[in-house]
This record gives sequence, structure tokens and C-alpha cells, in this order.
Amino acid sequence: MNKEFILARNHVTVKGKGKKTIIFAHGFGCDQHMWRFVAPSFEEEWRVVLFDFVGSGHSDSKAFDQVRYSDLAGYAQDVIDVCEALDLRDAVFVGHSVGATIGILASVDTPELFERLVLIGPSPRYINDLPHYIGGFEREDIEGLLRLMEDNYAQWSGYLAPIIMGNEGRPELAKELEESFCAVDPDIAGIFAKATFLSDYREVLQKVSVPALIMQCAEDVIAPLEVGVYMHQQMNGSSLKLMEATGHCPHVSHPAETVKLIADYLNEGQASTRAALEA
Repeated sequence: MNKEFILARNHVTVKGKGKKTIIFAHGFGCDQHMWRFVAPSFEEEWRVVLFDFVGSGHSDSKAFDQVRYSDLAGYAQDVIDVCEALDLRDAVFVGHSVGATIGILASVDTPELFERLVLIGPSPRYINDLPHYIGGFEREDIEGLLRLMEDNYAQWSGYLAPIIMGNEGRPELAKELEESFCAVDPDIAGIFAKATFLSDYREVLQKVSVPALIMQCAEDVIAPLEVGVYMHQQMNGSSLKLMEATGHCPHVSHPAETVKLIADYLNEGQASTRAALEA
């Protein structure tokens, strides 16, 4: 596939001075602008790659294919395409929410592209499967939200944004997320939502061979604590960090803590690598 096409399709932005690369992937209904409080902190030591999933932000919406993107595997292939277009290997992938799940899928398909994963508020399945799994929602809850989305997208955005963002004392954050939702074509958003909220990738977790940090937010109704613990138990080589940040979008609501946890994890990894080389 043509390199220029891929970079334009996903509105890829490359910044930073480092030799090693860190990639930031946004969540549902968002775009790369959501990383503006976090990504610049890594530009001094890293090559920073930002992009928009097709249908989001300034991506090429004409490239949206209903079949390809009816499954998260289509988005994972886009991540692989971007890495190959930039000739990346051993990159660090930072994904938020469904962006984290997409990164997991990409790493299982092509593990050599990634050195580490940082998963912020990830979930392999949003629907409960009691008594063995708590995802946070009953199926009828998800189906009701999807119906509301189809019937009145603006109302859905206004209803769900404050729930996702949390942090009731800072309503401007929920307003930004609502506006981000509303900037997405409702038809595209509906397809992405079904691929996200009706999916079940629990069986994929044990196939992950890339070391991963799971960042679990407090009071996160989208990805509750039980989800983070479950993922940590299922993923070999994973670490779990419980955040003081509340809500589902700590990179927006609590960027300082988000930056610190990512940086600490990457510094620990570099120290381990040096120790192994010196042994």
C-alpha cells in the first residue's frame, strides 16, 4: 500500500527528537488532539507518532470501509500499516480505551513492531459474563445505548460524555468530549461503536507476547477495576498500576499522573535492558 496514502489516510503526525518511537492511539469518538497534554512530554527523548483512526479527527473519511471497520481487526491493520509506512520496529504503543485493544490485536499479529504496550483504561469485553467476568455493562444496557445512538446521536453524545469523562467538578472536560463525539459522522460512529462495545477479545489476551503496562483509573464506569485485574491476570509479562485519576480519560483529566506512570514504566524497561546487556 502506498506510504503517502497511509500517512494521509490516518493523518499521521511525527514530532520529537529521539531515535526510539512512541505511538499514541486515541479512543472511541476522539482523535490525536486528546494527547496534547501528554505527548509533548516525550518529544525531547522520543520520536512521537500521533494519528487518527479512519473516520475520526482529520483522517480521510472517504477511506472508511464498512466491512473493514466493522471489526477492530481493521483498525489494528491500520496501526500495522502506519508502523510499516514509517519503517518502525520495537516501538512503544500507548493506547487509550478501545485504542488499547486495537494495539493488543496489532501486537499479536505483528509482535516485532512493538517493544512495549501501555494500555490506559483497556477492556477486552464491555459486557458482563457472570459469574466469571465483570465487564461493567449488561447486554441490554449496551444495546439500549446503541439504539439511542442511532435515534439521536447528539442526545447520545450529551448523555454519555459526562459518564465517560467523570470528574463532575470539571464540566468543561465532558463538554470537550461531547464535542469530539459530535465531530464524528454518526454512521461511522455507529459502526465503530458496535465493533467496540459488542466485541469480546478475552481469548486474545493470553496470546500477547509484548510486555504491557495496564493503567487502571479509579471510579471508571467504562472499564471498572475488575477489568484491569482480569487483564493483568490473563496477560503474561503485564504490570498493573492503579491510578489516583478518576474517570475514563486520565490523559485529559490527569495528564501529569499519566505522563509520570508512562515515563516510569519506560525508564524501568530501559534499565532492565541495560542490566541484561551488561550481564
